[in-house]
Amino acid sequence: MHKTIHKTLSFLVIVFFSVSSAKAQETNETTLKNLLSSKTFVFKAQSAWPLQGTVVQLTPGFDMKVLADSINTYLPYYGRSYAAGYSNNGGGISFTSNKFEYKLKEKEKGGWELVIKPNDAKDINQLNYSISTNGYATLQVTSNNRQAISFYGVIEKTK
Repeated sequence: MHKTIHKTLSFLVIVFFSVSSAKAQETNETTLKNLLSSKTFVFKAQSAWPLQGTVVQLTPGFDMKVLADSINTYLPYYGRSYAAGYSNNGGGISFTSNKFEYKLKEKEKGGWELVIKPNDAKDINQLNYSISTNGYATLQVTSNNRQAISFYGVIEKTK
């Protein structure tokens, strides 16, 4: 009898924690979906993947803030320029856009694809995000005058 009670209690504890964990993950996924849908999030880059070369681990502070009416981007750049006389001095991918297209699409197996096309950023063609349900994301930046570059990081609520 004592063993049966112990097994039952153990089972209930496991079920409780499983349900609690699933609920927390669902809340996080729901929150993430709301952030993406409302265009109010920040992408915090943790590493950069140049088209040629190795992965570069980044220090904190490189990000892209998306608000309903603007995008503020401050990311590093590693790679080649296509245009003669194009300077990377002061470098990086740093711009603010107030005119942009924003297309969010759910993936079949969970997560989202997000395409942002700034219409008023001089050198940036497109920003392509692949976002997992737990908030990790890959961002690929394509440009007119430079090689594409990708970043790996996390999506968080703007502060």
